[in-house]
Amino acid sequence: MKSLKRGLAADPNAVNISSKVFIRSAKSGRVQKVVREQYLRKDIPCSSLLCSACASTAVADANGVVPKFVLSKRPAGTKAFPDGHYLIPDTNVLLSGMDLFEESGHFHDVVILQTVLEELKNRSLPLYNRLMALTRSEDKRFYLFFNEFRSDTAVRRADGESINDRNDRSVRKAAAWYTSHLARVTKKPPVIVVLTNDQENRRKSKKEGINALSLRQYVEGLDDADRLLDMVSQGAEGQEGRALQGELFYPEYYSMTRIMTGIKAGTLHQGVFNVSPYNYLEGTVKVPAFDKPLLVLGREASNRSISGDVVVVEILPKDQWKVPSTQILDEDTVNQNDNPDNEEQEESVITENEKRALQEDVRRAHSAGADTRAQPTCRVVGIMKRNWRQLVGTIDNVSGSATGNRQTTVFLVPMDKRIPKIRIRTRQVEELIGKRIVATIDSWDRDTRYPVGHYIRSLGELETKEAETEALLLEYDVQYRPFPKAVLDCLPSEGHNWKVPTDTSDPGWQGRRDLRNILVCSIDPPGCQDIDDALHARPLPNGNFEVGVHIADVSNFVKPNNPMDAEASSRGTTVYLVDKRIDMLPMLLGTDLCSLKPHVERYAFSTLWEVTPDAEVVSASFTKSVIRSREGFSYEQAQKRIDDPTATDELTQSMRTLLSLSQKLRQKRMDAGALNLSSPEVRIEADNESSDSLADVKTKAQLATNSLVEEFMLLANITVARKIESVFPQTALLRRHASPPASNFADLSDQLKRMRGFELDVSSSKALADSLDQCVDPTHPFFNTLIRIMATRCMTSAEYFCSGSHAAPEFRHYGLASEIYTHFTSPIRRYADLLVHRQLAYAIGYEGGGNEIADESLRNKGKLERVCQNLNFRHRNAQLAGRASIEYYVGQALKARAEKTPGAAIDVEGYVMRVFENGIVVFVPQFGIEGLVRLEDFQLKNDEAAKRESIFDADGYTLTVFEKGREQQGVTVELFQQLKVRVSSEEKSGAREKGKRRVRIVVLSV
Repeated sequence: MKSLKRGLAADPNAVNISSKVFIRSAKSGRVQKVVREQYLRKDIPCSSLLCSACASTAVADANGVVPKFVLSKRPAGTKAFPDGHYLIPDTNVLLSGMDLFEESGHFHDVVILQTVLEELKNRSLPLYNRLMALTRSEDKRFYLFFNEFRSDTAVRRADGESINDRNDRSVRKAAAWYTSHLARVTKKPPVIVVLTNDQENRRKSKKEGINALSLRQYVEGLDDADRLLDMVSQGAEGQEGRALQGELFYPEYYSMTRIMTGIKAGTLHQGVFNVSPYNYLEGTVKVPAFDKPLLVLGREASNRSISGDVVVVEILPKDQWKVPSTQILDEDTVNQNDNPDNEEQEESVITENEKRALQEDVRRAHSAGADTRAQPTCRVVGIMKRNWRQLVGTIDNVSGSATGNRQTTVFLVPMDKRIPKIRIRTRQVEELIGKRIVATIDSWDRDTRYPVGHYIRSLGELETKEAETEALLLEYDVQYRPFPKAVLDCLPSEGHNWKVPTDTSDPGWQGRRDLRNILVCSIDPPGCQDIDDALHARPLPNGNFEVGVHIADVSNFVKPNNPMDAEASSRGTTVYLVDKRIDMLPMLLGTDLCSLKPHVERYAFSTLWEVTPDAEVVSASFTKSVIRSREGFSYEQAQKRIDDPTATDELTQSMRTLLSLSQKLRQKRMDAGALNLSSPEVRIEADNESSDSLADVKTKAQLATNSLVEEFMLLANITVARKIESVFPQTALLRRHASPPASNFADLSDQLKRMRGFELDVSSSKALADSLDQCVDPTHPFFNTLIRIMATRCMTSAEYFCSGSHAAPEFRHYGLASEIYTHFTSPIRRYADLLVHRQLAYAIGYEGGGNEIADESLRNKGKLERVCQNLNFRHRNAQLAGRASIEYYVGQALKARAEKTPGAAIDVEGYVMRVFENGIVVFVPQFGIEGLVRLEDFQLKNDEAAKRESIFDADGYTLTVFEKGREQQGVTVELFQQLKVRVSSEEKSGAREKGKRRVRIVVLSV
């Protein structure tokens, strides 16, 4: 679009100039008049293959290529338009019905207006990206028509006309032009059909002789309408005029004026609403004005928010502040008998079971000592941004007859326990029961306890590997579809036969240093194919060492702003699951042409240091290069080679030098206050065909070679960060880890002091590191690791950012104790690193690679900030998806064991991480998982689970579980305690988990 705008001014076909006048108040107080000129032209084509007139006048793009016409000669017909039609949707139709437009069998030959595209981009960037993918699909035939630049279709906003009315008029004018234009060039033109859910827009269209239908009306005329109608948004038509029915369960949201005034005055606060994974009635909102998260307790206080919504909250009076709940509450258990059909009979937003749970929270809030533990409590008074994404779940509570094509109201129960049940209406109940399905929320009005949504598609049978894996990817919004043709077209035409040019005078060698003579090797996890990095060390005549980190030169293949770059930017990162990898880049690049495989020449971006034997950096330099790795080691293989006293070759000596220097670098970081934190990590050696052996689930071994690679990658990232920030003070892409507030550690500090007598000093990263070192229990070697895992969860998340977005002191990476940091070392799997490569290339004056130096986005702060926002989101979701994949695999492996040997289970060590009044959370290091242990999951002598009772000591972090009337024979567990637990697999009984299995953890002994 930008290239079109730039080319208009000098083009002879720019037949008209439309001026827009804006009045802007300058900082000085003077009023300035800003005039923007818009060039209108006659030669922007309709793109119909029926139109010879446009074909003869269409102009070439900046590359001299005349765009291909995409709207077909014989478009599909429907019952209403048997002779064929083209579609022109408005913005709201795309917002509510993008899933329908992506249907492969329907919605072809669609004209996407520039007006609509720009409005959609402002309203929803994810939907904009999905629409742009459709415009690149040759099968779908979606044409982007620049109606704002064609003189026949451009519309100026009239005095007093709203933006919405002006955009609706633009759609109607474009439709009228297409109708008259095609009538002039062909005898039987296709019908132009405007899709709009706005009744007033349809009325005006009819008056102007334009065919206009709502999305539902259009779908009713398609083949397979019964299935497709389920995918039409329940709130797609007339939602704004809907009369509320019956009792109003929820408070009305504040007006936007009141919200903005309150936020400015500090009486209202904005933040992201997060629901507790253990209690669906408890949520929190983190806002800058308070150290601790604000509590939101109960449905009424959450006021139709779902987890992930950006909400506006009002603080309650201090006498209404509460203590966080100590109950495990599962919506499926509490409200398992809710009927999806009885919406009109709902009498209260709070069920009797929920009321009892909330009353218990109120009782504790007024108990002795509660005042000191009470947290600021609030209620939601407005929603700034909805998190109504695609949700995966199962159908539950089908009432009445579900035969024929009659619509039936059912509950869609999301897999994500933090999301409430959703009412959907479907004609396909019989087909959908027992399936994993995708749906989305359409609306949530004040007079209904649950949100209303619509069905999108089925993923397949519950508990099948394919359906559950796709469900996992959708839950974490991982973009897993095959790379489109436009992306694959960006790959080198030679394919796997591409090689580094043998002739060093070739343009590919321009600006590169020949490092093929250096003994370089890579050290990676077993089976790694996308090898980003390689290293070397060699002695210098002055007694120092030259150390090099060589990183795959992905930017040589992925050029700025082409389809592959856009796809990589959207995906953000490679996602690693147990049995598959969802690549950021096509496999040809990731596992071959970019991968620094041994014994082949590869382009690299090298960071070289002169380092003293004491690991002091004397100097650093950067260069594009060509390398030839001598060997590709796994961590274990490299460790064995280093430890082998008979190995005295030059490559082994190089690795020993690297190991020695890395240990000194690590010690310097630790002395500076770097944290040695932990996360539950296991390695899964999956058999894709079957896996019924849990010998395949292993805790990741930490070898010295792991640290060797880590230290030099950190050093490279820090060194590159300093360089790019010096050249791009406003737009260097960096990574920061903000210092966590002391309040984040309040609970852990109190727990350690009460239970073990340890003091946790959080005044600095160095103080925290030292105090974590002291948390040792000689009788339980895993105790220190457990505390480090818990401390990690108290941290803020590291994030990508633009250097101009924060002051220099805020660049600091708290966990690494580094004043500046970035990601440079993994460009095959992280888009951030690819951008950093481009910035570093510019910073060192690299002259090869053509247009990457001229890429204006290197200094476009606004664009880079949006990229960082997406990268942070994708990075977090990739981590969550990987952990969920491990949990799923463990459950499947346990299931396979149980099927092979009924009743089979594994007895292992577990550790208590949290204590509630009706259960505990146990971490199982062997499998890297944690799970809820409810009262019935404690093995007692008589084992009458139905009669379990408990005594909970909130101050002592203990729970005693016993059979009714047998308190003295109970089992008492406490926080941090080591337990003997039994891990097995069983089918979940709740609606939300129907068809899924859970890893059941039973406490055997303490």
